[in-house]
Amino acid sequence: MKLWKVIGMAAFAGVAASGVVVARNQRRRAAYTPDQIRERLHERLAEASAPRSE
Repeated sequence: MKLWKVIGMAAFAGVAASGVVVARNQRRRAAYTPDQIRERLHERLAEASAPRSE
């Protein structure tokens, strides 16, 4: 029975930790203005469509 308590607490800690990571990423994304997002997308598109030199 004690093993199940430890497993349950570990699962709870894992869910809480993943929630913290998701919240942190959401705050980071929300900090950008729409113009900044558009600019970054245009930069990424230019990088992706540029011919690769191999």
